[in-house]
Amino acid sequence: MKLQTVILAAGAGTRMKSKLPKVLHRVCGEPMLHHVINVARQSDIQECIVVIGHGADQVKESLDKDVKTVLQNQQLGTGHAVKVAYDILIEEGIILVLYGDAPLITEEALRELMAYHENGSYSATVLTAELEDPHGYGRILRTPDNQFEAIVEEKDATKEEKQIKEINSGLYCFDAKALKEALPRITNNNKQQEYYLTDALTIIKEMKGQVGVYKTKDYEDIMAVNSREQLAQVEEIMRRRIAEKHMRDGVTIINPNHTYIERTVKIARDTILYPGVILKGKTVIGEDCSIGANSIIENSRIGNQVEIQNSTILDSTVEESTKIGPYAYIRPNSHIGKHVKIGDFVEVKNATIGDHSKASHLAYIGDAEIGKEVNIGCGVVFVNYDGKNKHKTIVKDYAFIGSNANLIAPVVVEESGYVASGSTITKTVPKGALAVARGRQETKEGWVQRKGLLKIKEE
Repeated sequence: MKLQTVILAAGAGTRMKSKLPKVLHRVCGEPMLHHVINVARQSDIQECIVVIGHGADQVKESLDKDVKTVLQNQQLGTGHAVKVAYDILIEEGIILVLYGDAPLITEEALRELMAYHENGSYSATVLTAELEDPHGYGRILRTPDNQFEAIVEEKDATKEEKQIKEINSGLYCFDAKALKEALPRITNNNKQQEYYLTDALTIIKEMKGQVGVYKTKDYEDIMAVNSREQLAQVEEIMRRRIAEKHMRDGVTIINPNHTYIERTVKIARDTILYPGVILKGKTVIGEDCSIGANSIIENSRIGNQVEIQNSTILDSTVEESTKIGPYAYIRPNSHIGKHVKIGDFVEVKNATIGDHSKASHLAYIGDAEIGKEVNIGCGVVFVNYDGKNKHKTIVKDYAFIGSNANLIAPVVVEESGYVASGSTITKTVPKGALAVARGRQETKEGWVQRKGLLKIKEE
């Protein structure tokens, strides 16, 4: 059976007070609309159609090429939104109607909805929920034998109907043929003069089709975003869900309320995350790692048994049993080997550092290739920029770079080469050689007194 979804994403979202189209506001790092599309795909839906309107070009540009779009020039209601997609709706199969501003919908909820729809042989099924405060939602009207009768919108509801607590989520499962027969018959004969998709259910009933009602157990699944406050609420729920999934899979999260993990992040078991950790993008973290407080890792691969203390790692790789930080900054395109030590206030950029090497503190390593068992002393600077171009420094295995040395790229320190502290190196250091590039110390006795600068310590 063919499965298709129509995702409504044309609204202006005026309550957001934003230049950005509402559906592109991010929840846990991804636009809300993308969350909905991802869940639809996970539910085996073969084709996604997104109805765009406000900020159409921006929304369309954000989508994968295999996602179809249709333009709703005027936002005349949900029924009108689905109508503009009429020509590309499938003739047979199931059509799901979803919302681009409701990113908490889950694969489980969609599969349960479709299964209920198929098992009941319904022509249409509406997903509902029961709320203590249903204000603002369309109400579900039922017959005396508890079957679906109709949906009445808040603005069209009577006083008695507004007391009903079962609400319409706005998510529907339709038999494709029934929906295509009903859509042309929807009118705008209501107070808002809009074309309500809810009317399609009544029309289907009039055509002798059966309409099912599937009540979800988790109201959070259907929460939509219409304001910044609701965006924050949805963000909090999704963060909690992501954290709970990782904890079920064997990750220790000391304080889930103060840990940010995006959906695309992967973490292996027995890793510990301390409060304030931020994990973003396509980050992959191995087993038995310790990610210290306030560390930020984005689009990076971290090996097993790595310890990271209060550091930032971007678009890089850190291999097993390495220690990073505290306060280290690993910038893009860096590859840190095994059993390496990158200490406090060390910055690494576009560099490869071999196994068992160390830069324990206060160094800048940029555009470099460093071998194994190399020591980078305190205050070392890889001088890679000449004002116009970046140049590479190569430090080979077993080399020793003394404190406060400057390596002026392009330059090579050969295997087991030693650079004396305070040196500025501009030429190749041969294998096993000591390079000293600093002025000889001169001491002028009595100079301070002659200049009248001598201060006598009072007894």
